[in-house]
Amino acid sequence: MHHPHDPYVRVRGAREHNLKDVDVDIPRDVVAVFTGVSGSGKSSLAFGTIYAEAQRRYFESVAPYARRLIHQVGAPKVAEISGLPPAVSLEQRRSAPTSRSSVGTVTNLSNSLRMLFSRAGDYPPGAARLDSDAFSPNTAAGACPECQGLGRVHRTTEELLVPDPSLSIRDGAIAAWPGAWQGKNLRDILDALGYDVDRPWRELPAGQREWILFTDEQPVVTVHPVRDADRIQRPYQGTYMSAHRYVMKTFSDSKSPALRAKAERFLTAAPCAVCDGGRLRPEALAVTFGGRNIAELAALPLAELAASLDGASEAARVLTDDLRSRIAPVVELGLGYLSLDRPTPTLSAGELQRLRLATQLRSGLFGVVYVLDEPSAGLHPADTEALLTVLGRLKAAGNSVFVVEHHLDVVRGADWIVDVGPRAGEHGGRVLHSGPVAELAAVSESATARFLFARSPAPAREVRAPRGRLKVGPVTRHNLRDLTAEFPLGALTAVTGVSGSGKSTLIGEITEELGGVDRLVTLDQRPIGRTPRSNLATYTGLFDVVRKEFAATEAARERGYGVGRFSFNVAGGRCETCQGEGFVSVELLFLPSTYAPCPDCGGARYNPDTLEVTYRGLTIAQVLDLTVEAAAEFFAGTPAVARSLRALLDVGLGYLRLGQPATELSGGEAQRIKLAAELQRGRRGHTLYLLDEPTTGLHPADVELLMHHLHALVDAGNTVIVVEHDMAVVAGADWVVDLGPGGGEAGGRIVAAGPPVAVARASGGRTASYLARALRLSA
Repeated sequence: MHHPHDPYVRVRGAREHNLKDVDVDIPRDVVAVFTGVSGSGKSSLAFGTIYAEAQRRYFESVAPYARRLIHQVGAPKVAEISGLPPAVSLEQRRSAPTSRSSVGTVTNLSNSLRMLFSRAGDYPPGAARLDSDAFSPNTAAGACPECQGLGRVHRTTEELLVPDPSLSIRDGAIAAWPGAWQGKNLRDILDALGYDVDRPWRELPAGQREWILFTDEQPVVTVHPVRDADRIQRPYQGTYMSAHRYVMKTFSDSKSPALRAKAERFLTAAPCAVCDGGRLRPEALAVTFGGRNIAELAALPLAELAASLDGASEAARVLTDDLRSRIAPVVELGLGYLSLDRPTPTLSAGELQRLRLATQLRSGLFGVVYVLDEPSAGLHPADTEALLTVLGRLKAAGNSVFVVEHHLDVVRGADWIVDVGPRAGEHGGRVLHSGPVAELAAVSESATARFLFARSPAPAREVRAPRGRLKVGPVTRHNLRDLTAEFPLGALTAVTGVSGSGKSTLIGEITEELGGVDRLVTLDQRPIGRTPRSNLATYTGLFDVVRKEFAATEAARERGYGVGRFSFNVAGGRCETCQGEGFVSVELLFLPSTYAPCPDCGGARYNPDTLEVTYRGLTIAQVLDLTVEAAAEFFAGTPAVARSLRALLDVGLGYLRLGQPATELSGGEAQRIKLAAELQRGRRGHTLYLLDEPTTGLHPADVELLMHHLHALVDAGNTVIVVEHDMAVVAGADWVVDLGPGGGEAGGRIVAAGPPVAVARASGGRTASYLARALRLSA
């Protein structure tokens, strides 16, 4: 039995993912960091084992009826864990954000502000008090009836629906119509209704054009299709739907993001005329506090919102104090530039995680383990100190804080370090050190130790001479006001600045039309696929070649198996129980759905017949199970496959399995798969690569590798622009554009631009002193 006052969390026999039967003891009530190269197993230990087990125990205690479901998902592979308190996880996972989710709803600040207006707002003379629900655009009581609480009304115009009026309907004048059969169907219906589908659109009478595009009628007519030579179609009953009606229906109801995005191209969004974008009913917008209505307060940056609550009356004091105490941690974590009405989908993963962290600080929990996933992601070095203070406060409140982290300043500030490695995948999965940070210096195998303790400065690189300039702007968007920037072509530029200074907004304006580049490639950290169906073999195209090899074997030819037989995405060769996913989705009540291995194929994805065919002794499922490293040896003689694998090895992904589902890959891994896909193209020419914080999720050893490849792309004649907080990366750039000086309203300007040494000596920005430290410039 474990002692009730055991001050340690003790893990025994952890075998999750690549962990090699790990035993480790971590003290409670400390800030402990988990470090190691990408793929070393640190997340498998922190999230896959410790957090997963805490969560499982919690569900067992609160919901006995959920036991069967938990049993399906499976417990983490670990012999036992003792001394484990309940846990709260703050991962960088993006929950599916909706257009109605905002900074205010994530932090619960919206609730507090609504209470304030309901109870202490200034009402017009004679107006009845409103319930706090009446101040929410997401309730029937509060939403503006005209725009349903969205604040914008989507309209469409003839110019949008018919961009080229010289075309006839038959030639596709109505661009907003669906393609393929459905579009032809609508054309045939118009023809049957007596409209001329062969005249140029602009020659049709105005009344007809109006009806065709905007009518709400849905007449049904008998269509006699034009006979195709190859088949005779019978007449059918067709229902007409106007272009406007089709676009609005698709935009509001379609489950497909691609179809919704297409529909949106034919819509203009204008502030709603009734609520003027305030999203609420007139009677709610008539209530003010300190002279502003709730929509105006929700649009203020949080730092200003807090200041505007100062002059509150005694009666409102309790409510304004509550609001201010909730805003304080958000501002402290460097997010004071966000406003309550800012939609969640426009936030970066790091911003979202810090918002959740700020909310946790207020929750007053104690005696729990917080498991955090790289909370420094997206933080300028100047904001990292505030993060350490916040982690210290969670600890002081009687909690244990376990952090998966790469940022060396956060690692140095921790009480305890668990270093996992030494390398990735099969070559990782061991705990090299669990103890005070300073003691890691003695661990020679540790990749972390090499960077954490005194390092010799990187040799100074010659700054490349640009072969031209790319001019971006003037841009006015978010907090950029009429900003123009220049980026050197044929060079590596780093865009720096604190969180919210406008970096992502600026590079978001770079498009292929800007000239000087033949191709624009964005290497972001978005997943390469949303389901277990996509993986690096399908994404890089090497799986196509592998399937051809299988289809060419004698066994496959005898059985008449073609290439499709070896695909897990189509019926035929795949296991039909899981439809080739290898996993079945397990729906847990009130929890995100999880995946459990398929009970029939056990994760192999294929049916038994397909698995009887082998290629050089391996089945298609066994090939998908190979690591990139093992596959490179196995396919050494197949040039097309070998080239893809070489590129993946080059970016340090040798430890991933070919069929590893995209859902299991980290953002950093997804980004490096995209980079490998680019490197294997090996095409020359002027490509512009945009990377937004590429070092997020990467250990300093992996950052070195990544930068080596990015510099190689530049040496091959391309241009690279990175948004970056890692000063070691910035120090090695040819050019730096530093935005700021602050975030939000205090940002959006170029503080300094030039070679790193010049920017390090510039005054006024918050980057200079940190960059100087990285360049080891004497003061």
